[in-house]
Amino acid sequence: MSETFEPPLRRIGWHGDLPAVPADPPGLRLARVIAQHRAGYELHDGEHAFNAQPAPRFIKPGTNPVERPAVGDFVFVSSTRPPSIEQILPRRSELARAAAGERHQRQLIATNIDTVMLICGLDGDFNPARIERYLMLVEGSGANAVIVLTKADVSGEVAASVEELRKRVPASIPIHAVNAKSADSIAPLLIYLGPGSSTVLVGSSGAGKSTLTNSLLGESRQATSRVRENDSRGRHTTTSRALIQLPVGGCLIDTPGMREIKLTGEETLDGDQFGDIEQLAQDCRFGDCSHLSEPGCSVRTALADGRLDGARWHNYLKLRDELASAADSLETQLRRKSENRVLSKALGRRLDEKYGRH
Repeated sequence: MSETFEPPLRRIGWHGDLPAVPADPPGLRLARVIAQHRAGYELHDGEHAFNAQPAPRFIKPGTNPVERPAVGDFVFVSSTRPPSIEQILPRRSELARAAAGERHQRQLIATNIDTVMLICGLDGDFNPARIERYLMLVEGSGANAVIVLTKADVSGEVAASVEELRKRVPASIPIHAVNAKSADSIAPLLIYLGPGSSTVLVGSSGAGKSTLTNSLLGESRQATSRVRENDSRGRHTTTSRALIQLPVGGCLIDTPGMREIKLTGEETLDGDQFGDIEQLAQDCRFGDCSHLSEPGCSVRTALADGRLDGARWHNYLKLRDELASAADSLETQLRRKSENRVLSKALGRRLDEKYGRH
């Protein structure tokens, strides 16, 4: 079916039946957040793009950032001038990372997405350990991961790189090696980008996200730049997240390159990415096995006979320790918030008793 006959909201990634429109305030309509700027948000209703401001409660000090509108959200927006975002509809998926800094806080990358394309260049950017880290974030997001290795046209080790990566990621995750500048080379990616779909591109600066976006659009809309020769890193040509409608019918969210990919503390190691290692550890003879020199250690046996890749094992240990630290930070923060709520309620009761308030 051509885009001309697609329902307007499906053009911007809506799934299923339309929700009931709240009666209060009157005149609400459904739209999707396609970009966020310092001055507000840009929305699209399937036919037109327009600017909007968040309702005051979204910018109230102390509001959790994940409770504010994010790129990919479907929202009810008022008909006032300027339009106001009044309500965020339930999200079917959330891709998030921990925000930079010591304080634990989730930072939304995109919402209501079907596919996360992990973009990695087949040059100095190629890093299987970083891809494993990305996969941990994707695993609990509600979206599916697809690995796209760009710059296949300039790499002489495409097959070897794909084989190395295939040993470290679940067989269910597709891997595509492409020349992001070639329409023919990226054609296999179109199956993930059909009408009604939403896909987000993530990866480091210079990996080829903007080049791929331009090829999918059929025009040079996203700025690109050359990477440094010494480390294959690029400058941040994409400076903010933006949702773009593609000619093939799907929606694409390009994101700025990520220097730091911190775990939120809510990820797990027993999913598809590292579930096999978790199972090996459970099969050890001793329940408290350190996997160093104990007899009957299933992990050491798997490392010795090649069933478990050594580099993958070491990255698992690194991520396990980081996840434990992030989970402790999250638990501490949640406990502190709970204690503050209890203290606030107690103080409120004492003030009520002192001044006779009811």
